[in-house]
Amino acid sequence: MRNNYHSANFLLSCPSLKGCPPDMGYEVVFAGRSNAGKSSAINTLTLQKKLAKVSRTPGRTQHLVFFGLDDERRLVDLPGYGYAKVPEAIKKQWQIDMGDYFAQRKCLAGAVLVMDVRRPLMEFDKMMLNWCVQVNLPTQIILTKSDKVKKGAASAALLQVERATKAFPYVQVSLFSSLKKQGLSKLSSRLNDFFAYVD
Repeated sequence: MRNNYHSANFLLSCPSLKGCPPDMGYEVVFAGRSNAGKSSAINTLTLQKKLAKVSRTPGRTQHLVFFGLDDERRLVDLPGYGYAKVPEAIKKQWQIDMGDYFAQRKCLAGAVLVMDVRRPLMEFDKMMLNWCVQVNLPTQIILTKSDKVKKGAASAALLQVERATKAFPYVQVSLFSSLKKQGLSKLSSRLNDFFAYVD
């Protein structure tokens, strides 16, 4: 079953890997810096305004949040990383947990890396990308908030990220705007590819 993202429903929220669902089925993770538009992208994809919590306060998502598509497939909203105002010890533990998640989670089918088109490929973006590359995880980078910059600037950012990732065969890049729905069909299509082998 494809294109059923609108049927996504909240499953659970957990503060650590110990609370994750059993390592079965297939998961696609959404990861990005705090305030990059990750939750908005999930809501746009699922056609639900309040499925993923959106906040003006960076770093509101402190837990791993799981959304079910059907009995086998899940979307996962990872904690926002970067400049979230949380204690340094929590940030360090987050890095350990996320590294373990990417290295050990066998049900991972793909990743969506969310980057603000105005500030792509920052330190934590590169760290997340490296985790995906190390485990050969198919990855879609979406450059969000493309409606906030001129077309030329958006195209330049897209080219910059494409050049930086051209050596990685499983990584693709596209522009995205939750407001204008730009890039939505591309994102949906790539998720279909991630989940294709379970049809």
